[in-house]
Order: sequence, then C-alpha cells, then structure tokens
Amino acid sequence: MKTKLFVADSRGYADHGWLKSSHSFSFASYFNPDQMNFGVLRVLNDDWVAPSMGFETHGHRDMEIISIPLSGDLKHRDNMGNETIIRSGDIQVMSAGSGVQHSEMNASASDPVAFLQIWIFPKEKNVSPRYDQLTLKVEDSTNRWQQILSPNKEDEGVWIHQDAFMHLNHLNPQGSTTYTLKNAANGVYLFVIEGEVLVEGEKLGRRDAIGITEVAKFTLSAQTNAKLLAIEVPMA
Repeated sequence: MKTKLFVADSRGYADHGWLKSSHSFSFASYFNPDQMNFGVLRVLNDDWVAPSMGFETHGHRDMEIISIPLSGDLKHRDNMGNETIIRSGDIQVMSAGSGVQHSEMNASASDPVAFLQIWIFPKEKNVSPRYDQLTLKVEDSTNRWQQILSPNKEDEGVWIHQDAFMHLNHLNPQGSTTYTLKNAANGVYLFVIEGEVLVEGEKLGRRDAIGITEVAKFTLSAQTNAKLLAIEVPMA
C-alpha cells in the first residue's frame, strides 16, 4: 500500500470576497505541479459563497462535475432547461460532454452556502450533456459506506461517464470501518469533511486528505464524530 498525505493547510486558497475557495489541486490562479490531480480526479474545491452571490452563467466541456452542499442551498440553472435547488444532504452531477452552460448561485439572501465542487475526467468525450441530483439519507451513511456515485445507471447513487465511485460515511467516535475498493487497481482519495480519524496509523483532521493506492482495502477509525468522503478513481 502506498499513501500520500494532503494536509488542509497545503491547499491553494483564493478569497474573492463573495467567494472563499480552498483548492486541493491546481485551479485558476493556484498552480502546484505536484498537485495537479489524483488519477482522473482533477478538482476538489471547498467553496464558501456569500448570500445571493455565486457563479454566473459559464460553460464547460468534457468534464464530470459533482457538487455536494455542506450547508445552505445552491440554485442551479442550465441551458438544458433545468432550474432547481440543491440542498445540504443532496448530491448534484452534471456531465458537460459536448458542452453545457450553467450557473450556480447561493439561493439565500441572508445565509452563506458551503459546498464541495468536484471535477472528474470522463471516460468518453463529446457525450450528450446531462444533469441529475439526488437527496441522500443520512441514516444510510451512519457507520457504513454509502455509495453516492458510480459508473452504473442502475446502481446506488448518481452516475457519471467514468469508472469512479464515491462513498460517504458518518462515523461515531471510536467507530472503525474498512473500505474495500471496487477495483484494486484504482486509488482512493479520502477527504475528511469533519472530525478526526486514523487511517492505517496516519492521523487526519478536518479537511485533511490521504491518497491511497496499491491496496484492495484499508481500515480507519474515528477519534471524534467524523464525516468522510471516499473518492475512488482510476489512476491512469
């Protein structure tokens, strides 16, 4: 097993007033040649957006884009005719494919919104753009790995055009769990949304991450209440 620790303070950071964003990988004006991606995982941004502000209409191509609100509500609008609210506890996915125009705005005039923005390189290019969202049940991720994303339309969670998987876990203090990879050739980018955990002896805190490769499964334990996101992706 190989591991690489990504501490929260090592991330890039941008403060635009209305937007405060921490970048796990090179993004916009932040460039770190040693942190370009983790396999096909290209972007993991930890975003905070002020009330009534957000990302005005802009375009994407050939990228699988996932948003996970942590607090507050996002208002989504796109040129496919979708206009909806994504709330804390939901997951949103958009396959940009041959091209899509969209906006993501804070739906509240009084409260900020915090969310994770994740980009994954697609397995196929120039596919038809598509949008989906799903409300997750917290009880399905309490002390267990809840699959929230996969490559399969019929499987649990949303799906994307890539052999990638995402799982959430809300671990109680002193709780332990084993993550078994769907494909042992994949890697797992484990992101600690909240709490403190031990991963194969490595201590991780809030917003820390660890990249794990060359292993079929690994075990971790929670030191406090912990919310974890496991992103399993092809490494090439």
